[in-house]
Amino acid sequence: MFRKPAVSSAVVLLLAAGLVSITAPQPAAAASCSVLFDDFQYSSSTDPALAARHWTVRGGGGGPGIPGATWLPSNVTFPVADGQKVLQLSSYTDGTGAGTAQTEIYHQRKFFEGTYASRVRFTDAPVSGNDGDKVVETFFTITPLAYPMDPSYGEIDFEYLANGGWGETGSAFFETTWETYQPDPWVADNVHAVQRRSHNGWHDLVAQVSGGRVKYYIDGALVADHGDKFYPETPMSINYNLWFIDSSGHTGGRSTYIQQVDWLYFAGNEVISGDVARNRVNAYRSLGTTHVDTVGTGGTCPDPGGSGGPISSTTWYSIVNKTSGKCVDARASGTANGTAIQQYTCNNSNAQQFLFQPTSGSNVRVNNRNNSAQVIDVSGVSAADNAVVHLWSYVGGANQQWIPVAEGGGWYHFVSAHSGKCLDVPAASTADSVQLVQYTCNGTGAQSFRLVAQP
Repeated sequence: MFRKPAVSSAVVLLLAAGLVSITAPQPAAAASCSVLFDDFQYSSSTDPALAARHWTVRGGGGGPGIPGATWLPSNVTFPVADGQKVLQLSSYTDGTGAGTAQTEIYHQRKFFEGTYASRVRFTDAPVSGNDGDKVVETFFTITPLAYPMDPSYGEIDFEYLANGGWGETGSAFFETTWETYQPDPWVADNVHAVQRRSHNGWHDLVAQVSGGRVKYYIDGALVADHGDKFYPETPMSINYNLWFIDSSGHTGGRSTYIQQVDWLYFAGNEVISGDVARNRVNAYRSLGTTHVDTVGTGGTCPDPGGSGGPISSTTWYSIVNKTSGKCVDARASGTANGTAIQQYTCNNSNAQQFLFQPTSGSNVRVNNRNNSAQVIDVSGVSAADNAVVHLWSYVGGANQQWIPVAEGGGWYHFVSAHSGKCLDVPAASTADSVQLVQYTCNGTGAQSFRLVAQP
């Protein structure tokens, strides 16, 4: 928040919004897309794929940080953590410039409005050596400063200070949005928010840049909302870096700190929640996709389902709502008649996997994986709005059959063959455990779903 890197910027994120297509006779046209997704499946900081995908691992000297410190590329690694390969930044200091190595990795400058999302692990204590250093763990976007007080400069920061600094005596998490600055004498034109507590562990970070506002979220909670002159004007890059404010808190020999990144996702010109971003990441992972980048290419959203053709009658799918990012789910993994069909945070369980089996014409029955004899059924053979849907043993009724209708871009709505009404999330809720209903088709996100193929 109170520093500026004297180095080129960094940006990254993005993932494709489309998923498996489910059209009946013809596949839907792919939507124009601006997405970056990276699962960080690299071997080392010298992996040629990093440069090919427009990542730069910083080396050499320069700020921010302890004067005389170097940026050490070999300290950017890709170990396995919690069963998943991650990006890891490792920085150390012995309290001197010559004995300090900091780390940074950044993407090319091409990202602007949209949603920036990343799952990041912050640490409160070193993995070796004494604690107490003024370490800064980050995820941020930045535009280079062309000259002092450059009005086209921009920066959007998540910065975690495990041991304080910048006037804080304990753990502090800053969200800072910059208009500009002057390095000498120091003048900063920014606005910030701060949470004074530990953030040790994994966290979902989201920055929404849209409509003149920059909104910061940590684990789904809005923690800062900035705008006016602080709103960015130009494309940015995205950085992760791990550095030391100064050596004032250091004791003993060398102390080494780490920060880890599980995934990065950016959706250009689209405002989405952290849940939606995470579900899109999970969809790619379920299909073995480790990297997507269509930002600035004018390309189309990749289809994680592969071909983009008609729905497969032999493939199990999860069904993800557009508004909430949550999955269609058989409550409590139930298999009995009357088990509520609800939305719930996606978890890849059998309760959230369905098979689309053709019946007649464009109609399909939608079987649940826990018991394929049970299908999604409109209760009471109702034709009314707000009639709930649940599981019921298939007997061939029209209220147990649905017509998938492609909307384009990988999204679909599902029309009851009995009532002509659409599968719907009541009141466009984003909460877990909301039972789905049928409702007059209205083209809203509450009635829009995509399919994610499951193994």
